Amino acid sequence: MKACFLFPGQGAQYPGMAKDFYETSKSVRELFKVASDAASMDLKKLLFESDEETLKQTKNTQIAMVVAEAAAALSAREHGVIPAGSAGFSVGEWPALAEAGIISNYDMFRLVAERGRLMDEAGNRSGGSTMSAVLYLSPEKIEATIAEAGLKQCWIANYNSPVQCVISGTEADISIAEEKLRQAGAKRVIRLKVSGAFHSPIMQEAYEAFKQLVDATTFSDPKIDIYSNVTGKKMKSGTEAKKFASLQIISPVRWIEEEANIAADGFDQCLETGPGTVLCGLWKASGSPIPCIPAGTLDALVSFSL
Repeated sequence: MKACFLFPGQGAQYPGMAKDFYETSKSVRELFKVASDAASMDLKKLLFESDEETLKQTKNTQIAMVVAEAAAALSAREHGVIPAGSAGFSVGEWPALAEAGIISNYDMFRLVAERGRLMDEAGNRSGGSTMSAVLYLSPEKIEATIAEAGLKQCWIANYNSPVQCVISGTEADISIAEEKLRQAGAKRVIRLKVSGAFHSPIMQEAYEAFKQLVDATTFSDPKIDIYSNVTGKKMKSGTEAKKFASLQIISPVRWIEEEANIAADGFDQCLETGPGTVLCGLWKASGSPIPCIPAGTLDALVSFSL
């Protein structure tokens, strides 16, 4: 069975995630040690002892999610599932890069810890920026509504599905956009609890600082298929992956196109190797007949691999 690992993004985190993998796998425990050394943080304590508020802080969320996702992927391999492809949503693209052999686990954890810190700081310095989910309105209608309203500091950040997107921008422009989008027919517009306007030009400072760290890191050519948030297409080389790794911070996540390209490449199944089932839901909404299976807990993984 040709499988593609899908790694979720920020928002799916919860206290205690990956604890089942940690308790049952020596390799996962070793992975946590590598992550803690690379990030200069006690990640066992962060994932297993923190409360929800602590985990919601971007500087903590991103590294915590990536550790949990890498643990899920490692456990899936230990249960006999060897991926032929990988993709990740936003910060989830980092374990996808490691899974494809583009970067080492150590470099992944080191860079993601800095990514979370820099994006948190950029959001705090922005003077008020945020994000909102827009439900049951097409991406094209959202783009047209923003343009018609003349909003210069509001953009689509996540193209999640044909009926779900996330917008990103200044609090002033987002507030106007929310009302205009409701008037345009959106059934729900939900303000997200985030520390800044991610995947937008407002993250320019974080992008510039992070690019320096990425440029100094070795990126190898992919050993399996891997797909880019920036283009929605397959990454062809380590050079391309390095470019997109930093660009991703200020670029929208083109998940709709990414899903379409994964589906077109003949995978038999996708596994959501990380907390929650958000990507399984988005995959179902894409209309693809290829199954997407939750694999973010040991119970789910054992049930799948039986």
